[in-house]
Amino acid sequence: MEPKTYKIGEAARLCGVKPFVLRFWESEFPGLSPIRTPKGQRLYTDEHVRLIARIRTLLHEDGLTIEGARKKLEEKGDAAELLRVIHAELSDIRSLLSSGGSARDHP
Repeated sequence: MEPKTYKIGEAARLCGVKPFVLRFWESEFPGLSPIRTPKGQRLYTDEHVRLIARIRTLLHEDGLTIEGARKKLEEKGDAAELLRVIHAELSDIRSLLSSGGSARDHP
């Protein structure tokens, strides 16, 4: 199934910015790299739209510089990985507990 995509004007409207801002942000934020059609048209996925909204918040509402926003987004990537690891560990603990074992029974 194809992911939902948005043309640059649609993505810009959804996020409350102008299309030229998105084109500029593409050069400043490595994670913002839209799909290109054979004719060169930009297509943004829901993930791109969420990233654009996050960038807009960091720059316009939180008052960060582009460099500051870039660093914050990099930190978020590290935090997301940490959350995945914690989630996996908690799932293991839940499985262990539901099987009737206890933490003392296992090294």
